Amino acid sequence: MGPERPYLFGLLTSEMHMAWMRQVCGRLESRFCYSKDIVYNNYPFPPAPTEAQRQTVTAAAKAVLTARAQFPGESLAALYDPTTMPPALARAHQTLDRAVDRRYRPQPFASELARLEFLFGLYQQLSAPVLGTTPKAARAKKAAVGHS
Repeated sequence: MGPERPYLFGLLTSEMHMAWMRQVCGRLESRFCYSKDIVYNNYPFPPAPTEAQRQTVTAAAKAVLTARAQFPGESLAALYDPTTMPPALARAHQTLDRAVDRRYRPQPFASELARLEFLFGLYQQLSAPVLGTTPKAARAKKAAVGHS
């Protein structure tokens, strides 16, 4: 695996990305239909990591892969069944989720809704320059300064 791959694997298998995916991806019957164009390309990746941050996420991602490797005969469906997930794999994912969360902000996220609110706010900030728009708060502040 190249140096970027474990880091990207960590980001994409984290609860942050899973929350985004569950919210924006399409569905086929009851199954998620992951699209690179809608889900991946629009995911607000955290801004440029420091080497220490990259290493923390990479180490946590590798720990997830190591935990999976302890069960070579099991399918991913079996490993990720919430009622039977091996404790070592669950702990590895918890560590990975904390590492990825800290890439976005120091405080933990209390719920999936908190994650989504944060991600959509970041998406709005990141897309504003591309779309030629500014978020509401920035427009309001600019308008208030202009009218002083």
